[in-house]
Amino acid sequence: MRNLTAVLVLACAFAFLSPRAFSQDSATATTASAQVAVTPSAPVSFDQVIDRVIQRERFFNLSMRRLHPLVETYIQNLKVDRELGPQAVSDQYFLGRLDMSGGLDDKTFMGQPGFSHRFMSKLSEVYSLKFLPLGFAQMVLVDQDFERKYYDFAYVRREFLGEVRCIVIDVQPKKHAGDGRFIGRIWVEDQDYNIVRFNGTYTSRGHDRVYLHFDSWRLNMRPGEWLPAYVYSEESGDKVKMGKSFRFRAQTRLWGYDLQRLGSSDSFTQILVDSPQSVQDQSPASQDASPVESARLWEREAEDNALDRLQRIGLLAPAGEVDKVLQTVVNNLIVTNNLNIEPEVRVRVLLTTPLESFTVGHTIVISRGLLDVLPDEPSLAMVLAHELGHIALGQPSDTSLAFNDRLFFPDEDAFQDMDFGRDAADEEAADKEALQLLANSPYKDNLSSAGLFLKALQEAAPELKNLIRPHLGNGLAHGESIRMSALLNAAPKLEERKLTQLAALPLGSRIRMEPWSGRIDLIKTKAVSLTTPEEKMPFGLTPFFPYLTRYGNPGAEKVAQTAPVK
Repeated sequence: MRNLTAVLVLACAFAFLSPRAFSQDSATATTASAQVAVTPSAPVSFDQVIDRVIQRERFFNLSMRRLHPLVETYIQNLKVDRELGPQAVSDQYFLGRLDMSGGLDDKTFMGQPGFSHRFMSKLSEVYSLKFLPLGFAQMVLVDQDFERKYYDFAYVRREFLGEVRCIVIDVQPKKHAGDGRFIGRIWVEDQDYNIVRFNGTYTSRGHDRVYLHFDSWRLNMRPGEWLPAYVYSEESGDKVKMGKSFRFRAQTRLWGYDLQRLGSSDSFTQILVDSPQSVQDQSPASQDASPVESARLWEREAEDNALDRLQRIGLLAPAGEVDKVLQTVVNNLIVTNNLNIEPEVRVRVLLTTPLESFTVGHTIVISRGLLDVLPDEPSLAMVLAHELGHIALGQPSDTSLAFNDRLFFPDEDAFQDMDFGRDAADEEAADKEALQLLANSPYKDNLSSAGLFLKALQEAAPELKNLIRPHLGNGLAHGESIRMSALLNAAPKLEERKLTQLAALPLGSRIRMEPWSGRIDLIKTKAVSLTTPEEKMPFGLTPFFPYLTRYGNPGAEKVAQTAPVK
């Protein structure tokens, strides 16, 4: 029985793949020999192109066995509104690490051993369907044994995806190829003949399985190497099993391929030694820290340890340009309120989708998903002001992580072993302080959009429980209460059918992530004029359409699946 059972894979975004389908020769081949095998002369016929594509896909399968990126899937189950289009009725979230090195492996970050099996049962109750233990991570592979003997290929056309010229090929399994074979369309770049996109589903000739449709993208992250980055999956209610139809959208992102570099000893060889002239004879008293300075240094050490651990896991983006933009907003709040905070306040970005923010010492951390959906700068200032309120009030931070042994835990235990949440009293005090900070800031006359965002969040919260559920810090909503609720009174009425009112953006609207290293920057695309209320999609999911470039091209890959709308 083939293991490409991505059948109704709602249940298991992080079921990991077995190497069963690799041949004995492939399983023992080295990366070097595989590389040599894929450098023949340029093909001159379509049959030769197909041979090269199959060869490159074998090499891809081998490469993925040594890589262990993070995999995140966010799912929204939908109903249809006649005017507003698909609307979320519930959601699910998964985070784990992909491991194809030795069979199935459930390295989930969700803190629930056997999580996928229990979740299958839960979804089975909702849909009266059985969900098999393979998930959206399966959709990074066309087939583990992608061979001519199983497939027919038909040339369609040539087409550019971004700056990359591709050969478009329709792929269908042969009559007796068996279930679980890919059927759909592949896009092959025309230099080394790697598959860069594939769109379709898997075949099923029985009545006991239903396979989902998906659109899977790979990016050129290293010379000659195209690796999975995005998968979009969608069903529109036409698939039926046991008398039940289902409708959903899902986004899967992969990142952190280069995490092993963070643990290397390269930096040890680059230690610089100051010249003797820089060392001055000073009294011991001038060298030692005062008690206050010692306390600050101890807190900073705990803070730096926590941030370093989160970055090594792949959950925290490396410091970059987005941090500088966020720092500018924080500085606006600090300067206009004459705050004197030592050590200085910093801002970093958590790479996950759920909407959360928190402080680690004097560092404000805000999630990528929250940055994506905020409609404007005053709304961003509201979130940052709340976290700055914690710092300005001098609320104590946990210094236990100054002891490094507390950081010796498996990556997948991060959500259980790291907790930066605050209690209700601290949250309420930070809200009051934030309102005062905003009242003295450049944003004081433009906070109606922030209140409108909170209204939209409050309305969506009952359905999007996993989107608003924090994993490391505090969420914006909890039960019927919502952060900064005083701003709700000053906000205009929420009008979902009014095109000019954008209370919240779709996910993916602001931040572009480079999957190899996890570095981020802002999406730089012009605003798109909306034509129908359905296009507003607050907190919604959309397909991915990356602008592909080759590795080393100055025009780095750009994601334009949803342009920011103002």
